[in-house]
Formats: sequence, structure tokens, C-alpha cells
Amino acid sequence: MPMLVTGDNSLQLFLGWEGVGLTSYLLIHFWFTRLQANKAATKAMPVNLVGDFGLAPGISGRFTLFQTVDSSTIFALASAPRNSWISRNMRLNAITLICILLLIGAAGKSAQIGSHTWSPDAMEGPTPVSASIHAATMVTAGVFMIARCSPLFEYPPMALIVITSAGAMTSLLAATTGILKNDLKRVIAYSTCSLLGYMIFACGISNYSVSVFHLMNHAFFKALLFLSAGSVIHALSDEQDMRKMGGLPPRSLLPMP
Repeated sequence: MPMLVTGDNSLQLFLGWEGVGLTSYLLIHFWFTRLQANKAATKAMPVNLVGDFGLAPGISGRFTLFQTVDSSTIFALASAPRNSWISRNMRLNAITLICILLLIGAAGKSAQIGSHTWSPDAMEGPTPVSASIHAATMVTAGVFMIARCSPLFEYPPMALIVITSAGAMTSLLAATTGILKNDLKRVIAYSTCSLLGYMIFACGISNYSVSVFHLMNHAFFKALLFLSAGSVIHALSDEQDMRKMGGLPPRSLLPMP
């Protein structure tokens, strides 16, 4: 994650991006003797790779268009008019296409609509792993990448419309799905997807500072929320069904000081 955050060029960002995905696969696969953990890990990796099939062409397109991988140079050259690319009788602006490809990569990593199915299944890992993946590292990488490339996303209005629509639909879908779940950790996972939708939505309306502020805020409270849920689950002998958690004594069961 530090490689992803501190990268000043597309190549370093991509290497950090893949490293975060590999780490998440290994962490979800921590209990490798459990069948469901194996299934969750093998599901998370292909779904993220689908997003990578958008990110990699987007980075390649940026290099083809600007002849550099340095982010500062790309942002400085983005204001210059660029030729359109023609494909199947459709005239697509080059920067618009690049931004949409980058959005596909962000959607796969940040569990946006269409690629959100791996996130709840990743709850098969240990609760501290869930706190790590779903709070400050993997799922926020897509939001960070969009905010990091914000000077590029500001030029094509069509890309911003697509980002706004994806974020709004994800926040609504994930929130309504979480209402119907009984597993405590899955409810929190769908809450994470919904909040990530809010962050993507904020980027779509060009409020990147609000998105990053909520990203930092989310890292702290969601990690604490997962750890608190893990404390309750551990106190109840690994019971995760919320329907069986009513009327808990405040001190006899829960590990509180």
C-alpha cells in the first residue's frame, strides 16, 4: 500500500496495485483448510483481475497518448487538445476512454456495482484481516487512484457522469442488500461497499477533497467497527447470526475492561 500511495508514476502505482491484490488473496486464504475460505479467495482474485483488465489498458493508453508515465507530466499535458480514437463508427475522445478504463479498474478494486460480489465473501478471513482489507487498504485503493488522477478526470465530462452514476448505484444497492443480511460481518461488508459508493460519487461531482476526507474517516471507524464485531463474535463462540445476539449482558459475555 505505501508503494501505491507514494508512487509518482503509473508503473509504480500499478505494481502497488497488484501487490495489494495479491496480499488480499493471501489474507482471505488464511484459513486454507476451510472450504468457504478457499472459495472466497479464489473468487476475489478473478474479480479483481477483471478490474485490472481495465486499469492496464488505461495506463497503456496514457503512455501511448502522452509518451510518459510520470503523473505530473501527464496532468500538465492533459489540457492540450488530443485527437479522437475511432472504433466501430463511434468517435471516442482519447482522455474519455482512458478515464473510463481507469474507472473499470477502480470499480473492481473498490467493489463497485458489477464487481461488488467478492467483498462480502471476503469475510471468511479472520476479523483483523477483514478490518485491514475493508477499512484502510485494498478496497480504498480504487478511490485513492481516482482522487490521485483527478486532474485527468476533470477534462472529460462523460467520464465524470459515469463515475457519479456508478457511485450512486453502488451506494443504494449495497445499502439495501445489507438490510436483508443476518451475518454481522457481511452487513458491515455491504456497509463498506455503500460508503465506497459515496466516495466514488463525491469524486464524480469533483469533490475530491470530500472523498479523501471520508476515505480517511472511514479507515478509522470501519477498522474499529470490524474489531468490535470480532470481539462480540469471539465472546459468543464464533456466532455471527445477529438474530441470536439480542439482550447480551454488558459484562458477563463481552470482553470489556
